Amino acid sequence: MAGGASIHEKGEEEFNEKSEHYSGINEEPLLTADQVIEEIEEMMQNSPDPEEEGEVLEEEDGGETASQADLVLLQEMQALTQTFNNNWSYEGLRHMSGSELTELLDQVEGAIRDFSEELVQQLAHRDELEFEKEVKNSFITVLIEVQNKQKEQRELMKKRRKEKGLSLQSGRIEKGSHMPLKRFSMEGISNILQSSIRQTFGPSGADKQYLNTVIPYEKKASPPSVEDLQMLTNILFAMKEDNEKVPTLLTDYILKVLCPT
Repeated sequence: MAGGASIHEKGEEEFNEKSEHYSGINEEPLLTADQVIEEIEEMMQNSPDPEEEGEVLEEEDGGETASQADLVLLQEMQALTQTFNNNWSYEGLRHMSGSELTELLDQVEGAIRDFSEELVQQLAHRDELEFEKEVKNSFITVLIEVQNKQKEQRELMKKRRKEKGLSLQSGRIEKGSHMPLKRFSMEGISNILQSSIRQTFGPSGADKQYLNTVIPYEKKASPPSVEDLQMLTNILFAMKEDNEKVPTLLTDYILKVLCPT
């Protein structure tokens, strides 16, 4: 009996050593199939819907094709996981031969490689979507800021014109009360009007030189690319800051986007 127990213990030790060798226990632990599935499912749930993002019809068709491929991949992963769960019990592994364990190991390693590659691709795609969303948000934010500043400038100009008009009218009344009617001439009135116009519309240190720059835009069948939005964002930001780089940025945008060589 003691000899049989010793043989049994020795066989169990050899089996444990083989299991450690094949399963890679001594190496850095890898993601299990369940963890990979959970990671990809969570990533897909957090990914924006192309329809909600207002993409064109061609991109929607491509999104449907990608969704079908993702669904097939998930089904394969779930089926493989179910197989592993059924066979990876302690008793199940004990009754496997060395060749069966090697075959199972190869199958697991191949599945891990495939799922890891898919996970890397999905993560890279998610990073691209997040960057695109960030660029769009930056463009919308600076566009609203420029529009608000333009509105403020228009209101300020209206206020100035109104104040100049009241000042001109007051000056006429005051001069009219001190001078005889016969001393008014068309030449004098013309000089007053020209002086008022120059003061109202002439350059001032407080005026924005580049704020009201007109950006040419050509509407195309597809929405602007991320690179185009970045260039437009830089122009709008320079306009908001009344930066002297506006002409250079605008020229660069026209040459690269509107009139590429």
